[in-house]
Amino acid sequence: MNLETTLMGLKLKNPIIIGSSSLTDSVANVKRITDAGAGAVVLKSLYEEQIMVETNQNVGKTEMYQSYPEAMEYVHTFAGEEGMNDYLELIKGCKKKVDIPVIASINCFSLNNWINFSKEIEEAGADGLELNISIFPEDEKLESATIENEYYKIVKSIREIVKLPIAVKMNSYFTNIKLVAKKIEESGASALVLFNRYYRPDIDIDYLHMITRDTLSGPGEITQSLRWVGLLSEKLKCDLVASTGIHGSPGIIKQLLAGATAVQICSILYENGVDYIAEIISELNAWMYRKGFKSIDDFRGLINKDPHNSLSWERIHFMKKTSGNIIKPIQY
Repeated sequence: MNLETTLMGLKLKNPIIIGSSSLTDSVANVKRITDAGAGAVVLKSLYEEQIMVETNQNVGKTEMYQSYPEAMEYVHTFAGEEGMNDYLELIKGCKKKVDIPVIASINCFSLNNWINFSKEIEEAGADGLELNISIFPEDEKLESATIENEYYKIVKSIREIVKLPIAVKMNSYFTNIKLVAKKIEESGASALVLFNRYYRPDIDIDYLHMITRDTLSGPGEITQSLRWVGLLSEKLKCDLVASTGIHGSPGIIKQLLAGATAVQICSILYENGVDYIAEIISELNAWMYRKGFKSIDDFRGLINKDPHNSLSWERIHFMKKTSGNIIKPIQY
Protein backbone atom coordinates (compact mmCIF):
# COMPACT_ATOMS: atom_id res chain seq x y z
CA MET A 1 0.00 0.00 0.00
CA ASN A 2 1.16 3.55 -0.76
CA LEU A 3 0.76 5.65 2.40
CA GLU A 4 2.61 8.69 1.05
CA THR A 5 1.07 12.13 1.33
CA THR A 6 2.20 15.71 0.72
CA LEU A 7 1.81 18.32 3.46
CA MET A 8 2.68 21.97 2.77
CA GLY A 9 4.81 20.77 -0.14
CA LEU A 10 6.69 18.35 2.13
CA LYS A 11 6.69 14.67 1.19
CA LEU A 12 5.65 12.37 4.05
CA LYS A 13 6.00 8.60 3.86
CA ASN A 14 2.69 8.37 5.72
CA PRO A 15 0.15 10.82 7.18
CA ILE A 16 1.10 10.22 10.83
CA ILE A 17 2.69 13.26 12.47
CA ILE A 18 3.78 13.24 16.10
CA GLY A 19 2.44 16.43 17.66
CA SER A 20 4.34 18.94 19.75
CA SER A 21 4.93 17.46 23.22
CA SER A 22 7.62 16.12 25.53
CA LEU A 23 7.77 13.18 23.11
CA THR A 24 9.50 15.52 20.66
CA ASP A 25 11.78 17.51 22.97
CA SER A 26 15.09 15.83 22.19
CA VAL A 27 17.07 14.42 19.28
CA ALA A 28 16.98 10.97 20.86
CA ASN A 29 13.18 11.03 21.13
CA VAL A 30 12.75 12.25 17.56
CA LYS A 31 15.09 9.48 16.36
CA ARG A 32 12.99 6.86 18.19
CA ILE A 33 9.83 8.28 16.65
CA THR A 34 11.39 8.18 13.20
CA ASP A 35 12.56 4.60 13.64
CA ALA A 36 9.03 3.62 14.74
CA GLY A 37 7.71 4.84 11.38
CA ALA A 38 6.27 8.35 11.84
CA GLY A 39 5.81 10.45 8.72
CA ALA A 40 6.83 13.77 10.32
CA VAL A 41 7.40 15.36 13.71
CA VAL A 42 6.46 18.69 15.29
CA LEU A 43 9.05 19.68 17.86
CA LYS A 44 7.95 20.69 21.36
CA SER A 45 6.77 24.29 21.24
CA LEU A 46 9.15 27.13 21.99
CA TYR A 47 7.43 29.78 24.12
CA GLU A 48 8.44 33.40 24.27
CA GLU A 49 8.14 33.26 28.05
CA GLN A 50 10.75 30.51 28.10
CA ILE A 51 13.27 32.88 26.55
CA MET A 52 12.26 36.23 28.02
CA VAL A 53 11.63 35.14 31.59
CA GLU A 54 14.79 34.50 33.59
CA THR A 55 12.78 33.93 36.72
CA ASN A 56 9.09 33.29 37.30
CA GLN A 57 8.48 36.94 38.17
CA ASN A 58 6.97 37.80 34.79
CA VAL A 59 4.88 34.68 34.28
CA GLY A 60 1.83 36.28 35.87
CA LYS A 61 1.92 39.11 33.34
CA THR A 62 1.18 36.73 30.48
CA GLU A 63 -1.68 34.66 31.83
CA MET A 64 -3.79 35.09 28.71
CA TYR A 65 -1.19 33.05 26.82
CA GLN A 66 -0.92 30.31 29.44
CA SER A 67 -4.26 28.66 28.80
CA TYR A 68 -3.05 25.09 28.33
CA PRO A 69 -0.78 22.79 30.33
CA GLU A 70 2.08 22.52 27.86
CA ALA A 71 2.77 26.26 28.25
CA MET A 72 2.73 26.26 32.06
CA GLU A 73 4.91 23.16 32.22
CA TYR A 74 7.42 24.63 29.83
CA VAL A 75 7.63 28.08 31.42
CA HIS A 76 8.10 26.82 34.96
CA THR A 77 10.53 24.07 34.00
CA PHE A 78 12.77 25.92 31.60
CA ALA A 79 12.61 29.57 32.71
CA GLY A 80 16.16 30.88 33.01
CA GLU A 81 17.70 28.58 30.41
CA GLU A 82 18.96 29.63 27.00
CA GLY A 83 15.78 28.46 25.34
CA MET A 84 16.31 29.84 21.86
CA ASN A 85 19.86 28.52 21.47
CA ASP A 86 18.81 25.11 22.78
CA TYR A 87 15.87 25.04 20.40
CA LEU A 88 18.00 25.89 17.38
CA GLU A 89 20.44 23.14 18.35
CA LEU A 90 17.50 20.73 18.66
CA ILE A 91 16.45 21.53 15.10
CA LYS A 92 19.98 21.12 13.77
CA GLY A 93 20.51 17.89 15.68
CA CYS A 94 17.25 16.37 14.42
CA LYS A 95 18.00 17.30 10.83
CA LYS A 96 21.32 15.45 11.07
CA LYS A 97 19.79 12.30 12.54
CA VAL A 98 16.44 11.80 10.80
CA ASP A 99 15.12 11.83 7.24
CA ILE A 100 11.52 12.85 7.94
CA PRO A 101 10.25 16.45 7.93
CA VAL A 102 11.07 18.30 11.15
CA ILE A 103 8.53 21.04 11.87
CA ALA A 104 9.29 23.65 14.52
CA SER A 105 6.57 25.13 16.74
CA ILE A 106 6.53 28.53 18.43
CA ASN A 107 4.16 30.51 20.64
CA CYS A 108 4.77 34.22 21.22
CA PHE A 109 2.90 37.24 22.55
CA SER A 110 5.07 39.94 20.92
CA LEU A 111 4.85 40.39 17.15
CA ASN A 112 8.56 41.20 16.85
CA ASN A 113 9.47 37.92 18.49
CA TRP A 114 7.10 35.94 16.27
CA ILE A 115 9.12 37.37 13.37
CA ASN A 116 12.58 37.08 14.93
CA PHE A 117 12.08 33.52 16.16
CA SER A 118 10.70 32.45 12.79
CA LYS A 119 13.74 33.79 10.95
CA GLU A 120 16.17 32.01 13.26
CA ILE A 121 14.22 28.75 13.01
CA GLU A 122 14.34 28.92 9.22
CA GLU A 123 18.09 29.52 9.30
CA ALA A 124 18.52 26.50 11.62
CA GLY A 125 17.11 24.26 8.87
CA ALA A 126 13.57 23.39 9.98
CA ASP A 127 11.38 21.99 7.20
CA GLY A 128 8.28 23.86 8.34
CA LEU A 129 6.89 26.08 11.06
CA GLU A 130 3.77 25.58 13.18
CA LEU A 131 2.41 28.78 14.69
CA ASN A 132 0.82 27.92 18.02
CA ILE A 133 -1.34 31.05 18.30
CA SER A 134 -3.45 31.18 21.43
CA ILE A 135 -5.02 34.48 22.41
CA PHE A 136 -7.38 34.03 25.33
CA PRO A 137 -10.29 36.55 25.45
CA GLU A 138 -9.89 37.36 29.15
CA ASP A 139 -10.72 41.05 28.58
CA GLU A 140 -14.46 41.60 28.15
CA LYS A 141 -13.67 44.75 26.15
CA LEU A 142 -11.63 42.80 23.62
CA GLU A 143 -13.86 42.29 20.59
CA SER A 144 -13.75 39.07 18.60
CA ALA A 145 -12.70 40.88 15.43
CA THR A 146 -9.65 42.26 17.22
CA ILE A 147 -8.55 38.78 18.23
CA GLU A 148 -9.13 37.40 14.74
CA ASN A 149 -7.21 40.24 13.12
CA GLU A 150 -4.26 39.50 15.39
CA TYR A 151 -4.11 35.97 13.94
CA TYR A 152 -4.09 37.33 10.39
CA LYS A 153 -1.45 39.93 11.28
CA ILE A 154 0.89 37.36 12.79
CA VAL A 155 0.62 35.01 9.81
CA LYS A 156 1.04 37.79 7.24
CA SER A 157 4.08 39.21 9.04
CA ILE A 158 5.84 35.86 9.21
CA ARG A 159 4.89 34.93 5.65
CA GLU A 160 6.63 38.09 4.43
CA ILE A 161 10.00 37.22 5.96
CA VAL A 162 10.35 33.42 5.75
CA LYS A 163 10.06 30.93 2.92
CA LEU A 164 9.21 28.05 5.24
CA PRO A 165 5.78 26.48 4.82
CA ILE A 166 3.57 27.72 7.67
CA ALA A 167 0.91 25.79 9.57
CA VAL A 168 -1.41 27.51 12.03
CA LYS A 169 -2.68 25.56 15.01
CA MET A 170 -6.18 26.97 15.47
CA ASN A 171 -8.55 26.94 18.39
CA SER A 172 -12.21 26.01 17.98
CA TYR A 173 -13.72 29.00 19.78
CA PHE A 174 -14.21 31.34 16.84
CA THR A 175 -17.77 32.41 16.04
CA ASN A 176 -17.31 31.63 12.34
CA ILE A 177 -14.57 29.05 11.89
CA LYS A 178 -15.07 28.87 8.13
CA LEU A 179 -14.43 32.60 7.72
CA VAL A 180 -11.43 32.67 10.07
CA ALA A 181 -9.90 29.60 8.45
CA LYS A 182 -10.27 31.15 5.00
CA LYS A 183 -8.66 34.41 6.11
CA ILE A 184 -5.78 32.60 7.80
CA GLU A 185 -5.23 30.73 4.54
CA GLU A 186 -5.32 34.00 2.61
CA SER A 187 -2.81 35.48 5.07
CA GLY A 188 -0.25 32.90 3.99
CA ALA A 189 -0.83 29.66 5.87
CA SER A 190 -0.09 26.46 3.95
CA ALA A 191 -1.91 24.28 6.48
CA LEU A 192 -4.31 24.48 9.40
CA VAL A 193 -4.12 22.18 12.42
CA LEU A 194 -7.58 21.47 13.87
CA PHE A 195 -7.57 21.98 16.84
CA ASN A 196 -5.43 23.17 19.71
CA ARG A 197 -6.32 21.35 22.91
CA TYR A 198 -6.27 23.70 25.87
CA TYR A 199 -5.65 23.41 29.57
CA ARG A 200 -8.77 22.04 31.25
CA PRO A 201 -9.39 23.45 34.73
CA ASP A 202 -11.31 21.63 37.44
CA ILE A 203 -11.98 22.08 41.16
CA ASP A 204 -11.11 19.66 43.91
CA ILE A 205 -14.21 19.87 46.11
CA ASP A 206 -12.44 18.19 49.05
CA TYR A 207 -9.37 20.42 49.21
CA LEU A 208 -11.08 23.47 47.64
CA HIS A 209 -8.48 24.40 45.07
CA MET A 210 -7.96 24.36 41.31
CA ILE A 211 -6.63 21.23 39.66
CA THR A 212 -5.95 19.98 36.15
CA ARG A 213 -8.09 17.30 34.53
CA ASP A 214 -7.73 15.23 31.38
CA THR A 215 -4.14 16.07 30.50
CA LEU A 216 -4.37 13.44 27.78
CA SER A 217 -7.13 13.45 25.19
CA GLY A 218 -9.75 10.71 24.92
CA PRO A 219 -11.06 8.99 21.75
CA GLY A 220 -14.42 10.73 22.14
CA GLU A 221 -12.79 14.08 21.49
CA ILE A 222 -12.25 13.28 17.81
CA THR A 223 -15.73 14.43 16.79
CA GLN A 224 -15.07 18.17 16.89
CA SER A 225 -12.05 18.13 14.59
CA LEU A 226 -13.71 15.49 12.42
CA ARG A 227 -16.71 17.76 11.80
CA TRP A 228 -14.56 20.73 10.81
CA VAL A 229 -12.17 18.74 8.67
CA GLY A 230 -15.23 17.53 6.79
CA LEU A 231 -16.69 21.02 6.48
CA LEU A 232 -13.46 22.77 5.48
CA SER A 233 -11.73 20.21 3.26
CA GLU A 234 -13.90 21.07 0.28
CA LYS A 235 -13.69 24.84 0.89
CA LEU A 236 -9.99 25.52 1.39
CA LYS A 237 -6.93 25.09 -0.79
CA CYS A 238 -4.54 24.70 2.14
CA ASP A 239 -3.87 21.36 3.81
CA LEU A 240 -5.79 20.28 6.91
CA VAL A 241 -4.14 18.40 9.76
CA ALA A 242 -6.50 16.77 12.24
CA SER A 243 -5.55 16.79 15.91
CA THR A 244 -6.99 15.67 19.28
CA GLY A 245 -8.80 12.42 20.09
CA ILE A 246 -7.04 10.32 17.44
CA HIS A 247 -6.26 7.14 19.33
CA GLY A 248 -5.46 4.60 16.66
CA SER A 249 -5.95 3.60 13.04
CA PRO A 250 -9.77 4.00 13.04
CA GLY A 251 -9.45 7.66 14.01
CA ILE A 252 -6.80 8.27 11.36
CA ILE A 253 -8.93 6.60 8.69
CA LYS A 254 -11.97 8.69 9.65
CA GLN A 255 -10.03 11.93 9.41
CA LEU A 256 -8.59 10.98 6.02
CA LEU A 257 -12.05 10.01 4.75
CA ALA A 258 -13.25 13.44 5.89
CA GLY A 259 -10.51 15.11 3.85
CA ALA A 260 -7.52 15.57 6.17
CA THR A 261 -4.08 15.61 4.57
CA ALA A 262 -2.46 14.24 7.72
CA VAL A 263 -3.09 13.76 11.43
CA GLN A 264 -1.24 14.60 14.63
CA ILE A 265 -1.15 12.03 17.41
CA CYS A 266 0.27 12.33 20.89
CA SER A 267 -1.82 11.05 23.83
CA ILE A 268 -2.07 7.51 22.46
CA LEU A 269 1.73 7.27 22.45
CA TYR A 270 1.92 8.32 26.09
CA GLU A 271 -0.46 5.45 26.81
CA ASN A 272 1.05 2.78 24.55
CA GLY A 273 4.60 3.89 23.85
CA VAL A 274 6.28 5.18 20.69
CA ASP A 275 6.50 1.70 19.16
CA TYR A 276 2.70 1.78 18.82
CA ILE A 277 3.23 3.85 15.67
CA ALA A 278 4.25 0.71 13.80
CA GLU A 279 1.06 -1.07 14.88
CA ILE A 280 -1.06 1.84 13.67
CA ILE A 281 0.65 1.78 10.29
CA SER A 282 0.14 -1.97 10.01
CA GLU A 283 -3.57 -1.60 10.77
CA LEU A 284 -3.92 1.22 8.23
CA ASN A 285 -2.29 -0.95 5.56
CA ALA A 286 -4.58 -3.85 6.42
CA TRP A 287 -7.72 -1.70 6.20
CA MET A 288 -6.66 -0.30 2.81
CA TYR A 289 -6.02 -3.81 1.53
CA ARG A 290 -9.47 -5.01 2.64
CA LYS A 291 -11.14 -2.06 0.97
CA GLY A 292 -9.10 -2.25 -2.21
CA PHE A 293 -7.41 1.13 -1.83
CA LYS A 294 -3.87 1.30 -3.13
CA SER A 295 -3.04 4.80 -1.92
CA ILE A 296 -4.21 7.45 0.55
CA ASP A 297 -5.43 9.57 -2.35
CA ASP A 298 -7.84 6.79 -3.34
CA PHE A 299 -10.04 7.50 -0.33
CA ARG A 300 -9.08 10.91 1.05
CA GLY A 301 -12.25 13.01 1.28
CA LEU A 302 -14.35 10.14 -0.06
CA ILE A 303 -17.06 10.62 2.54
CA ASN A 304 -17.81 14.10 1.18
CA LYS A 305 -18.69 12.80 -2.27
CA ASP A 306 -22.12 11.79 -0.96
CA PRO A 307 -24.31 14.94 -0.53
CA HIS A 308 -26.14 13.31 2.36
CA ASN A 309 -22.92 13.34 4.34
CA SER A 310 -22.38 17.05 3.69
CA LEU A 311 -25.68 17.75 5.42
CA SER A 312 -24.64 15.62 8.37
CA TRP A 313 -21.48 17.71 8.93
CA GLU A 314 -23.65 20.81 9.31
CA ARG A 315 -26.26 19.29 11.60
CA ILE A 316 -25.81 20.57 15.16
CA HIS A 317 -29.04 19.37 16.80
CA PHE A 318 -29.97 15.75 17.30
CA MET A 319 -32.76 14.72 14.96
CA LYS A 320 -34.53 11.43 15.31
CA LYS A 321 -34.07 9.44 12.14
CA THR A 322 -36.80 7.39 10.55
CA SER A 323 -36.31 4.51 8.19
CA GLY A 324 -37.00 6.85 5.30
CA ASN A 325 -34.12 9.24 5.88
CA ILE A 326 -31.31 7.05 7.16
CA ILE A 327 -28.07 8.04 5.44
CA LYS A 328 -27.13 5.47 2.87
CA PRO A 329 -23.57 4.10 2.75
CA ILE A 330 -21.39 5.67 0.10
CA GLN A 331 -20.69 3.65 -3.02
CA TYR A 332 -17.22 3.52 -4.50
